[in-house]
Amino acid sequence: MSNPIHHRPSSITVSERNLVDTPASATQSYPSSVANTNMSAPAYEQQGTSSGKAPLAEPTGQDFFNNNNLGPEDERPRPTDGATSSDAGGINGGFQPTHKMTVKPPAKEDLQRSYATVVEENANPKGWYGTMINTAGAIIGTIGAIPCCIICPNPYKSVNQGNVGLVTKFGKFYQAVDPGLVKINPLSERLIQVDVKIQIAEVPQQTCMTKDNVTLHLTSVIYYHIVAPHKAAFGISNVRQALIERTQTTLRHVIGARILQDVIERREEIAQSIGEIIEDVAAGWGVQVESMLIKDIIFSQELQESLSMAAQSKRIGESKIIAAKAEVCCEFCSPLCPMNFD
Repeated sequence: MSNPIHHRPSSITVSERNLVDTPASATQSYPSSVANTNMSAPAYEQQGTSSGKAPLAEPTGQDFFNNNNLGPEDERPRPTDGATSSDAGGINGGFQPTHKMTVKPPAKEDLQRSYATVVEENANPKGWYGTMINTAGAIIGTIGAIPCCIICPNPYKSVNQGNVGLVTKFGKFYQAVDPGLVKINPLSERLIQVDVKIQIAEVPQQTCMTKDNVTLHLTSVIYYHIVAPHKAAFGISNVRQALIERTQTTLRHVIGARILQDVIERREEIAQSIGEIIEDVAAGWGVQVESMLIKDIIFSQELQESLSMAAQSKRIGESKIIAAKAEVCCEFCSPLCPMNFD
């Protein structure tokens, strides 16, 4: 019967220690940092068997880490301030991002492209009346620029980021300006702001009939932005409403040329074809269509029940075919079954 390993004081010599039989399962390795704590001699020993074998050497701290697949104490990752060991990876693992995200200051080209241009260099009106109004406006604007003056209008106007300013003189467009502070003539000039950000127009529910005389209700959405502000401002009265109306008409036309199965299975293809048709028309309005999506396809109650019954019948038929194939296979394999030779 094996005896346990006893802890002896450091004053006892090696010759005074009894060698005991220790099973192999009781052999353990301990770090040197534990064995040498407040002791001049090792606190944990591994004795050989009574058959005359020499005692095993004392395990070192490096053996402990090698046996447990761990690195040295000074090489293990440590958590940063305010983080736990599970957050630092290493022994306890944890998510570590593969890419470090860096934030750079935005460039002017990234925020908005420049639309600043002068259509007509000499926009001053001809005739004494136009010259008089223009001169009076310049004088009034100079007085209105004084902060404490509340009688005369301020000639300085601000154009917000994401917009483009269109300046007209006596109703005639002659200059486009970028976001920032713009000076105009209070009497002869006007500033119009046009939004050039990407906009979303939701098309109301549209009733369409397919080629096989099935009535559907569709809702779609358009993503667009203005690329020619002067065309969108002076070429058409309402760009958004025009796009919606054009989309509804095109949607009815494209859906009417397809059967119900194509509408269900090829939704993205239909949306792509509709977007291409709208894009050609919208280009003349100074608008670029980014994408067109079909959000929902709504069926009538009778059509939903019919489709559900058809799908259920298809699944039942497939299950019967599988069962019939399995039965035929069993009949073919039954003579060869070992149980039939008993």
